[in-house]
Amino acid sequence: MTHAKLNVELIEYTQNPLSVIYSAARQCYSSEFAGEIFKNKTDPDKQERFVEKIIGLGHLSPLEHVKFTFAIEGVSRALTHQLVRHRIASYSQQSQRYVKENNFKYIVPPSIEKDEKLKKEFKDIMSKIQKAYNKILEATSSQDARFVLPQAAETKIVVTMNARELLHFFEERCCTRAQWEIRKLAYEMLLICKKELSVVFSMTGPKCLKRGYCPEGKFSCGLAPSKEKALGK
Repeated sequence: MTHAKLNVELIEYTQNPLSVIYSAARQCYSSEFAGEIFKNKTDPDKQERFVEKIIGLGHLSPLEHVKFTFAIEGVSRALTHQLVRHRIASYSQQSQRYVKENNFKYIVPPSIEKDEKLKKEFKDIMSKIQKAYNKILEATSSQDARFVLPQAAETKIVVTMNARELLHFFEERCCTRAQWEIRKLAYEMLLICKKELSVVFSMTGPKCLKRGYCPEGKFSCGLAPSKEKALGK
């Protein structure tokens, strides 16, 4: 058994995403056919200014026509249990029913990693689980043996989200209150999205960044003012 390392790769995304968003948004305000708007190859700077404007107005439905597909590995089952709660997305995850875990990788939380005593105990538990899994696997199927595997077990998953849902995902999961592992994943995905479509994602991050205040009340990390302070109350 070995530690697993996070790896995120963008394997596919909508081609000409800026033009797609621009054409879809313009269709809402123009008698011209979106197909013609797209083929006209409007100046990219003009497209960017228009897309920035509609995002500022909160007109986000045109963003739904652009999607990003990520291949992700080196994450725990604990993370993917949270990830799939973002329902406006598509997922294809490595199956523990069909993929035998004879030598499973696992994720070690930082709080355990930095404590030698805890880390040793954690690794010992993982080793015991592996032995139990292998023993059960000899007597039955992988679909039943998987019941002893921990949430720390590494998994691989393919995720597709549209640009609007990605904005929501980053608002929620880049927040310091998000669990550390999914927050790390969110920032990796955000860096990729910023590179490919900066006009949409350049100012994206935790929800306090967009709102100008923290809506978490007493659970706030303190990096942003409360809603009351931001409104001068």
